[in-house]
Amino acid sequence: MIKKTLLLLSLIASLTMLQAQKSDNVPEPTKYKGYHTLTLFDSTTVFMEESGLSRVAYHRRVEMLDYTGCRDFNTVKMDYDPLSAFVEIEKILVHRYYSGKTDTIVDKGKGTVYDYIAPARLIYWGASQKMAEIGHLDPRDEVEIWTFRKGFTYALLNGDDESRYIPPMRGHFYDIVPFWSDQPIVDKVYSVNVLSSKNLRFSFYNDFSGVTIDSLQQGNRTVYTFRRHDIMPLKHEPSSLADNDMQCKLLLSTAPNWESKSMWFYGVNEDYGSFNSTPEVIAKVRELLAPAKSEMDSISILTHWVADNIRYCGISMGEGEGYTLHNAQMNFTDRCGVCKDKAGMLVAMLRAAGFKSYAAMTMAHERIDRIPADQFNHSVCVVQHRNGQYELLDPTWVPGVRELWSSAEQQQGYLMGLPNGADLMETPVSPAEKHYVRISGESKIKKNGTLEGTFTITAEGQSDAAVRGVFKARQSEWQRNLEMELLRVAPNAVIKKVTYTDEDSYLEHPVSITYKYSIPNYAIVDGNNIVFIPLTARNLFSRAMGHLYFDTTQTDRTQPFADRCSRLVEISETITLPGKYSSMDYAAKIAGVVSPAVNYGCGFELHGDKLHFGESAMFNKRVYEASDWPAFRQAVANQKCVAGTPVVLHK
Repeated sequence: MIKKTLLLLSLIASLTMLQAQKSDNVPEPTKYKGYHTLTLFDSTTVFMEESGLSRVAYHRRVEMLDYTGCRDFNTVKMDYDPLSAFVEIEKILVHRYYSGKTDTIVDKGKGTVYDYIAPARLIYWGASQKMAEIGHLDPRDEVEIWTFRKGFTYALLNGDDESRYIPPMRGHFYDIVPFWSDQPIVDKVYSVNVLSSKNLRFSFYNDFSGVTIDSLQQGNRTVYTFRRHDIMPLKHEPSSLADNDMQCKLLLSTAPNWESKSMWFYGVNEDYGSFNSTPEVIAKVRELLAPAKSEMDSISILTHWVADNIRYCGISMGEGEGYTLHNAQMNFTDRCGVCKDKAGMLVAMLRAAGFKSYAAMTMAHERIDRIPADQFNHSVCVVQHRNGQYELLDPTWVPGVRELWSSAEQQQGYLMGLPNGADLMETPVSPAEKHYVRISGESKIKKNGTLEGTFTITAEGQSDAAVRGVFKARQSEWQRNLEMELLRVAPNAVIKKVTYTDEDSYLEHPVSITYKYSIPNYAIVDGNNIVFIPLTARNLFSRAMGHLYFDTTQTDRTQPFADRCSRLVEISETITLPGKYSSMDYAAKIAGVVSPAVNYGCGFELHGDKLHFGESAMFNKRVYEASDWPAFRQAVANQKCVAGTPVVLHK
């Protein structure tokens, strides 16, 4: 009965939209030039039960605009996890434009619908796909699709009957509805029928122009209907944020606040025993902490042991998927898992060492908004210090990294699972000085133009991790990788020696790599003139300077943007010249940059037969506002300009 009601409501909504299109909302063909498909209507109807179980009917009709759209739309796919969701492709019709005929591909069990294991990489949780092949389409053909779903995304500790479709936070409903698309939509409607006593909370975020909201009381239930007309794709600027951070989205939740979600997350894992220790785990903790001399020593040792020894690979392990973390015995025995397994293992080991520690949830590289929908894609760990302060730890993102919490996750929302609850919080900006990359050099130019010298690169934090990327290969390839960092900017360089810090002791000190080199014909030495570019200015180890990969030809921005991490770059070199020079002329006209987001400075000093070069760039955020772009762009352009502009000296 519920399913029939859903289908009827969906049909009414779809017919209403179609009627609107037939009157004053007829699509304008020229408006959609360059796009591949046009969704004429997209209707979603949700019926929530007391338990939180939701039944969802989808109905949409899509017009093919060109042959690319025809090719990309020749199959209908639905992803799901059989342990927690049921999906069905109920009906597919193809309305042929040129012949005027309607072909039935699927209808109430008639037609071929495949059900197969979904492709996977690193995480193998038994996800499946249902697929129906539409076949050949021509431009102007329209495909109409009806599908049905009940359940949710991840499996948890539920039974084999329909109770397995009840969401993890029993009795509650949430949804995240994108009112945006990468292809235009004429009309989109989302309708949800809930018990009025559930006190559904909802909010639109970002640009929600053109949105209409209606509510209808039906006995003890309320039907909320959200609709938006004329949805056009956003034209992304380079390095912009996630679509959900910039485009129209609807969040809905019956959870009263984030504190209730925090307490639920704490309780579901404590009840399951996710962090219960074992004699083997306790013995390992004692062994690891034998050399520890302080509270931070212990936290660091355990965090990095889990980071480096629990491999990232998710396989179906029965009970405990989704928001319930697998127990310590399983994780310690198998030595593999996904983020929640690594986080859970660290919580268990910290507790075995006497710390108060809990699991936490976060959303990597996407904003979490105030409506307590489940806006999470990552699990981490939190430890409470003796002074009562909490510290975030992430064993998933710090293998081989000197940090305990990856600063690539700064300016990111998170929710701790605490016994008394916690509110949504945000990780602070990590100071740029904690992620420095410094290059210092001493060199000499001979009369024949050969450049000889040494330079040393040191780095810390996320910059340290980027520099160490040269070692993320078989040890037999390290020397080649190191040589390529110099040969990339000076292909005819002769590398005499490369020394570097011991990779096995990365926690003891920041990375340091020193090159001794000779580069024939590097400078032009001609009578009273000399022309060259300081080697250290030429963006050596650009792998540690992500800002250099931004396109600075774009003068204006309207969208926020993100770099990998905040960063400090400091470069210096003293060059001994083949004689004394009295004046300097170089083409790069560099002005300093001073702003809250970015600072940049560069200078040359000539003293007889010595030229001193210095450059500094400080990037103070990971996520930047569009208003930060002029300063960011200028600093990057300056560094690129210096790297490509010869210095000209005269005697």
